[in-house]
Amino acid sequence: MTSLAAKLGLFIPAMVAAVLLSACAGDDEIAYKEQSVYEIYSQAMTYLDDGRYKDAAAYFDEVERQHPYSVWATKSKLMSAYSHYQNNKYDDAISGIDRFIAVHPGNRDVAYAYYLKALCYYEQITDVQRDQDMTRKSLEALQDVLTRFPGTSYARDSRLKIDLTRDHLAGKEMTVGRFYLGRKQYLAAINRFKNVVDTYGNTTHVPEALYRLTETYTVLGIPGEAQKSAAVLGFNYPGTDWYEDAYELVQGREQKSVQQQANSDKPWYQLW
Repeated sequence: MTSLAAKLGLFIPAMVAAVLLSACAGDDEIAYKEQSVYEIYSQAMTYLDDGRYKDAAAYFDEVERQHPYSVWATKSKLMSAYSHYQNNKYDDAISGIDRFIAVHPGNRDVAYAYYLKALCYYEQITDVQRDQDMTRKSLEALQDVLTRFPGTSYARDSRLKIDLTRDHLAGKEMTVGRFYLGRKQYLAAINRFKNVVDTYGNTTHVPEALYRLTETYTVLGIPGEAQKSAAVLGFNYPGTDWYEDAYELVQGREQKSVQQQANSDKPWYQLW
């Protein structure tokens, strides 16, 4: 964190602050002892450098409590949120960030505040087997950074994370779609696979989604739709295993239909 201190212009010596933690004030409360803003902020930075994030957050809060109108109080709001983020206390971090943005919307560090909030959601993304509420919140927050601060380094990193987040959401849709397909709930499966193609068209899951649509339409006996899905798959992803499987599936179905028609008096459209 030394570089962070330098970035904020903290060229002050580390001072030892004789501030006692109050036994009756709770773990995050500091017993009041009047000190200079430099002493408190310096102690907070020392704790941050040492990885004592809980103590760092408490001391950054103390800066604001004792010196609410100083320039360091403004910085401390964001640094307290950053300390909570480092400590994986994401709810506390987001709460602090929201307060910082509300009180200081024009601050030079507000772009970082929005980015840090997005990271708090992003790092809580779970695997596709679980609820994806945090993934959706992460996507929304990352897009907010990209919209508000398009020329910043935060926007460039957000753009990369947006791609990964969208791919994750598409993976969740595929998981649910395959579940429905396995349960023979074909219409529900189709809705999921179509959502991947329509909403997450630039993700890695689209080839499989198109194949699953081909597969599901074939099972349902809708050859026209199966052929359309296979054709889109072949046009956009011609060298993939998914297209080869879809081609074999459609061709095999057509050959079976021809053989059935030769041995039956039924019209061809009743053979699927």
